[in-house]
Amino acid sequence: MANPKRKVSRSKRDKRRAQWMSSLSTPNFSTCENCGETKLPHHACPQCGYYKGQKIFEAEE
Repeated sequence: MANPKRKVSRSKRDKRRAQWMSSLSTPNFSTCENCGETKLPHHACPQCGYYKGQKIFEAEE
């Protein structure tokens, strides 16, 4: 069975365990083709209600 050659320092061990935290970054934003506002990708624009050039819903004023 494989055995470690050296003791793994607390710093190295904790960095390895903290890799999941890098996936918690903020989501990327894209611009709406219709009105130019920022929106989440693959979502309808909350400002104008368009998604891929089609009117999905009436936006609230």
